[in-house]
Amino acid sequence: MFAMLSMFAVLFVLVVSIAAVAAAASEEQQCRGQDPMSSVSTFLGMELDYEIADRICCNNHRFAEPKGYHEWPEVDFYSKLDPNQETIFYDSVCGLPLFVAPRGRTFEEFVEESLYHGWPSFRPAEIVSENVIIHDDGRMESKCLTHLGHNLPNSGIDRYCIDLVCIAGTMPLAIQATTNTNNTTSSVENNTNTIEKEFDDNDGTIPASEFNATSYKSSAVENSGKYPKTKQRVLLAVGIIVPLLLIFAGYVFVQRRRKASRNNDKGVSIKTLSSDPEQQQPPPAVSTDAGTTNSDECEKSSESSTVPEN
Repeated sequence: MFAMLSMFAVLFVLVVSIAAVAAAASEEQQCRGQDPMSSVSTFLGMELDYEIADRICCNNHRFAEPKGYHEWPEVDFYSKLDPNQETIFYDSVCGLPLFVAPRGRTFEEFVEESLYHGWPSFRPAEIVSENVIIHDDGRMESKCLTHLGHNLPNSGIDRYCIDLVCIAGTMPLAIQATTNTNNTTSSVENNTNTIEKEFDDNDGTIPASEFNATSYKSSAVENSGKYPKTKQRVLLAVGIIVPLLLIFAGYVFVQRRRKASRNNDKGVSIKTLSSDPEQQQPPPAVSTDAGTTNSDECEKSSESSTVPEN
């Protein structure tokens, strides 16, 4: 029984490993092999860490920038925004428009929710749904495969917890203004044209050059059902492991009972053999001599003490 359980456990681990390897192999290269824009470091006059942007946006699917990074003194994100108008946030790598905020709520509500959770937090009405992919596990990335963050619903409504360094891009055409040399400008222009053409051919994607924030309305639903299902997976694992442990414990218990029963049977057999009449020792011999009583001793004593008459 134990060997069977071990075999099932090994098979389960093997299947999960193969599935993980296959999924990893099928994934396209993050950021399509490109790097974040150099302008990310000075986005809206902030001092963003370019290394963090490169690591989180283009070399990662799981982790995030430090919690509260948007509040760091050199960042001070919300003070750089105009509270009286919407801001368009672009992909830090390819410049696709990703979010327009605040929309459907006040600037103060947008800031309050973001500060509470530790990262810029957007709602379904604020996402450019054609340009963002939400995977079944809640992981979010842009159409140019830049990691953005995760969908972490709140009160039954999707809430997009996004890394600031990954939405600190500018419109592709505006990148030219951030370059310093003709060679670099030419390279950026070619790269921009490639991106624009690539997304023009991509069904549904809205390039920055065609995006009109004023007339745009997101098609995202309030509850996509796509979010990290860690709790469900833990419960599933517990639901599988606990019955297996119970089966194993039952098996051990039964084996011990059987062993104890066999030991008891052996004890009964030994006792039965030792009580066989043929094996019994004869009773001890009984002496035929009469015992001496106290009265006899007294008579002997009186006889010996009698004085003969003269």
